[in-house]
Amino acid sequence: MQALSRRKLKAMVLDVNVSLSQRQYVREYLKKQKKISIIQTAIFVIFVALWEIGARAGFIDAFIFSSPSRVIESIYNMSKEGTLFYHFGITLSETLLSFVFVNVFGTAIAILLWWNHSVSKVLEPYLVVLNSLPKSALAPVFIVWLGNNMKTIIIAAISVSVFGTIITLYSDFKSVEEDKIKLIRTLGGSKREVLWKVVLPSNIPAMISLMKVNIGLSLVGVIIGEFLAAKAGLGYLIIYGSQVFKLDWVIMSIILLCILATVLYKGLGWLETRYGEHV
Repeated sequence: MQALSRRKLKAMVLDVNVSLSQRQYVREYLKKQKKISIIQTAIFVIFVALWEIGARAGFIDAFIFSSPSRVIESIYNMSKEGTLFYHFGITLSETLLSFVFVNVFGTAIAILLWWNHSVSKVLEPYLVVLNSLPKSALAPVFIVWLGNNMKTIIIAAISVSVFGTIITLYSDFKSVEEDKIKLIRTLGGSKREVLWKVVLPSNIPAMISLMKVNIGLSLVGVIIGEFLAAKAGLGYLIIYGSQVFKLDWVIMSIILLCILATVLYKGLGWLETRYGEHV
């Protein structure tokens, strides 16, 4: 059900070839989803309203916790100056670059481990250790090695998720149904054909799901890097704003990060839905 878009589900309700029970089930499902969306929107609206009212009435300190109106004012002023788009664009570009590298490099190494059993046995314990290592501890080392620049931030972001990606994909590749592999082998297929016709196609849903996790981890890694080695970006605005007591900038940057994370996650969710429709 989740692999179908709302448009497809609505079409099922109107399709005369669909049984009455199926149409009733889809209608109830859509009604439930609509109810959930209304509740989610209501919670958000109530939270924002209480936040603004509390700040104006003095129940909360607007200097420390800011307020929706002050955040909107900060967004407007920085947008007018052009600085907001610059900082937002820096964080977005760093996130996308690290995300692409993590998925491409992680998939390539996972294929190598699947292809060569000896290599996987040698590298597996090292991957487990590196994946367990707190990545924030590596950021200062990256600064010493690479300098205080964007390269350091991207490497820090990559380190957050690349080892987990390799381990997860390698496990998924190994769990492919043995019968399918035997069928290709019986028909005279090579190991390359097993990879391209069985292993990778059967793991596309898992790879997309992993991408949805990695996009959030890439953003987390970028912010960690920007906290320590940035001259621009939303992470830089958070650190700079807290240092000079411009806490409106801090709250604004956090809200923009939430919006960015949601948009990127929803974009991958849309990709997953589109793939499900065409399978």
